[in-house]
Amino acid sequence: MTDDGKTLLVIDDDAIVRRGIAAYLEDSGFTVLEAVNGREGLAKFQQFSPDLVVCDLRMPELDGISVLKSVAEDPARTPVIVVSGAGVMGDVVEALRLGASDYFIKPVQDLELLEMAIRRCLEQARLRQENRKYRHELERANFELKANLEILERDQQAGRYVQLKMLPETPKQLGEYQFSHHIIPSLYLSGDFVEYITVGESHVTFFIADVSGHGASSAFVTVLLKNLAARLRSSFIHQGDQTILSPALLLDKANQELLSLDLGKHVTMFVGVIDQKTNILRYSIAAHMPSPILADGNKAVYLQGKGRPVGLFEDGDYEEHYIDLPEPFSLTLFSDGILEIMPEGSLDEKELHLLDLFQGSLLSLEDISAKLSFEGIQDAPDDIAVMTVARGMA
Repeated sequence: MTDDGKTLLVIDDDAIVRRGIAAYLEDSGFTVLEAVNGREGLAKFQQFSPDLVVCDLRMPELDGISVLKSVAEDPARTPVIVVSGAGVMGDVVEALRLGASDYFIKPVQDLELLEMAIRRCLEQARLRQENRKYRHELERANFELKANLEILERDQQAGRYVQLKMLPETPKQLGEYQFSHHIIPSLYLSGDFVEYITVGESHVTFFIADVSGHGASSAFVTVLLKNLAARLRSSFIHQGDQTILSPALLLDKANQELLSLDLGKHVTMFVGVIDQKTNILRYSIAAHMPSPILADGNKAVYLQGKGRPVGLFEDGDYEEHYIDLPEPFSLTLFSDGILEIMPEGSLDEKELHLLDLFQGSLLSLEDISAKLSFEGIQDAPDDIAVMTVARGMA
């Protein structure tokens, strides 16, 4: 970067020395101001705000030390190079202590060295100025970031409150069936969601959903799913639309709506419909893992089924399955975040351990929470959701 056009102020009561330095620096491309003593030098410094000062230390009326002290108080932190006679080294030391950038002994034999020192000091001053600018910009950016983070935190807290209000009551008794759930979000907002609602006189439709990703965008999809279930229930009541009673059709409808929004999100889901008159469970799985665990107090099994995630493919290829629900029984549904906190190494080992927890017993949501140490989970790597459906448990 060139220093041509920079303004220098040379203060020296020795006219020959002053003019010699000024002429050389002008030939080097600088704009040079001259002052015959310290008082005139300070006046010109305040009037013209030069980029650098070359100042003699011993001058009448106001010496160089006094000039240096005044210049040092200026916020611009203008660099000062002092020039002194060989017999005043004590003044040189004092000048350096006060912040002088460099010093030269009179007479200055090599003005090229002085020019090099001036350019070095100007470059250092430029870097200091840039650092101050960057620091101020960083401080401003940090202030704005802090303010924005506070706004975001408030928004997320409000969003979390709304999302919690969207979740169904837990526990909740629907006929002979008790539904419970627990969700541990990895962030303020969760991409995991559960729902269970009565449909007509004898059916209960329920689902667990795990939206890809985290945060607000994933939480938005849970709002969509909640709204979809409510609309389909209303269509059943007012128009006789049977979609809400068909897990495969419900998944197809969710798939179409999510694809049409083009949010770049997909969802794994398990949807079940219980006929309370026949105690038959009708269900579909959309790539959800681990599969729900059905236990009767003696043995426990994973429900079988397959299907593509919601929101990725035009054809989800969702299958419907039917099973008779025993009494007593418990059906436990997890989101895949549960696998992230399990210590076992492989996926098969995790799923086997999870299934073993339910062998020979019926576990309540509280039992499951205790066995999997939900209370001790902090900073979960993924959202964790668990939902239980039970009948006939003491």
